[in-house]
Amino acid sequence: MKKVLAVNSGSSSFKFKLFSLPDEKVVARGMADRVGLAESTFTIVLANGESHQKQIAIPDQEAAVNLLINALKKYHAVEKLHEIVGVGHRVVNGGEYFKDSAVINKDNLQKIWDLAGFAPLHNPAEAKGIEAFMHVLPDVPQVAVFDTSFHQTLDPVHYLYSIPYDYYKKYVARKYGAHGTSVHYVTLEAAKMMQRDVKDLKLIICHLGSGSSITAIKNGKSYDTSMGFSPLSGVTMGTRSGDIDPSLVQHLMHETGASIDEMIDILNKKSGLIGLSGISSDMRDLKYNDDPRAVLARKIFINRIVRYIGSYLAEMGGADGIVLTAGVGEGDVEVRKQIMDAFKYMGVKPDYEANKSNGQKFITKPDSKIQVMIIPTNEELMIARDVVRLTKCC
Repeated sequence: MKKVLAVNSGSSSFKFKLFSLPDEKVVARGMADRVGLAESTFTIVLANGESHQKQIAIPDQEAAVNLLINALKKYHAVEKLHEIVGVGHRVVNGGEYFKDSAVINKDNLQKIWDLAGFAPLHNPAEAKGIEAFMHVLPDVPQVAVFDTSFHQTLDPVHYLYSIPYDYYKKYVARKYGAHGTSVHYVTLEAAKMMQRDVKDLKLIICHLGSGSSITAIKNGKSYDTSMGFSPLSGVTMGTRSGDIDPSLVQHLMHETGASIDEMIDILNKKSGLIGLSGISSDMRDLKYNDDPRAVLARKIFINRIVRYIGSYLAEMGGADGIVLTAGVGEGDVEVRKQIMDAFKYMGVKPDYEANKSNGQKFITKPDSKIQVMIIPTNEELMIARDVVRLTKCC
């Protein structure tokens, strides 16, 4: 049986899922954690739920890949390596160069490295992960699936900043967005649920997790999105500030003596929910905490989401559906309720009983003018499908 690996590499970890084809079932999943650090671990979970974890030195990405391949064989997720016909890799930023996922060759890999400045926390780690798999599985095609590619359909009205146009021409300074792989998947699922042609739909996709983004979908394509040049802008997130006045950044640098790099690090890692609450970056930790700052952090998180949804409703002249996905969207009943309540004036009719539980479903009543849905995202499956599409492996 043919199989495809979907991989999400971080600076000190990578997560994986192994899919069988053509049934798209998950044969194995897991991760290598704390790669290059002390107390690193490797975990694999098989289709029957059997889990194996061990603490083992993992000095680099290539060592992690070797551990993965050996575990797949040891636990019979694959019997022979030739069963793996492709490996797909999530890559955060493809700039304007990659308008679609791409089979990796020497030139494409170098381009991912060249785009490191657009996503310094992500692209280098993802490039290293691709290189590691290329060394361990040299005869297996590697495919890069870019978070930004789905947003290449944005019009210049939506992707250009109101700064000197030469900055765009010379430095490609523009909005790129993120979470495109997730948004694409749930867009297609929403069309299936609504029994509509995706090309006839106007949707607003709320990918709400530690990183959060809101995307307007028109005629099946990305129309506008909240994240910008980097994943820092848009709504309030777990540790990211979301939108902020650049003059405030300058003011804080003068007041604190922080450098621009230090301020960007604060905005990326010490802001958002953790900065507001002083307690946690995780909405689950703030949910039942009556500390005033925890309550305020949740209110701000929801407020910024409502702002973006409202602006996209105005831009598109309404919407057929709103989709809630990712950790918070899929799992936080109260957040979903408050988002729905905010748009009752637009004809949203919440089904509060349906909303009490999670799982893929409608959480509005059948006569709601805008249908609201929970759709669990599955980026790894979209990655696997792109591997099949581009390599024609089956």
